[in-house]
Amino acid sequence: MRSTKPYMSLPYNPELKERAKALRRAGNLAEVLLWNQIKNKQLMELDFDRQKIIGNYIVDFYCAQKSVVIEIDGSSHDYKADYDAQRDAFLIGLGLLVIHISDYDVKQNLSGVMIFLQNHSVLSTLSLKSE
Repeated sequence: MRSTKPYMSLPYNPELKERAKALRRAGNLAEVLLWNQIKNKQLMELDFDRQKIIGNYIVDFYCAQKSVVIEIDGSSHDYKADYDAQRDAFLIGLGLLVIHISDYDVKQNLSGVMIFLQNHSVLSTLSLKSE
């Protein structure tokens, strides 16, 4: 478990723990492909968590150092615009930046997605938000 202030200060619903574990085990293809590119600090030495519980939500990827959430939007997000907007508003209210990447882009243009993330203004800044 991380000991950074941004990580520890986030709201956490322990009732989602088993669901988050199940999502990590199951993993959809796009999430697995992106995870293989960002795990173990492969992306600019940033530490990401997969299927992180934040409040009553489980986000795809979370980086405490930069207060960033990455969401892979695939068909499971179809017809869930209101839910996604509510989740995003909650996360933004916590001071987090939410980056949405389409499932299609990860599957069809992973190198382009990685370039996008490497060049993202928040991810590429030198200062770390961890304490």
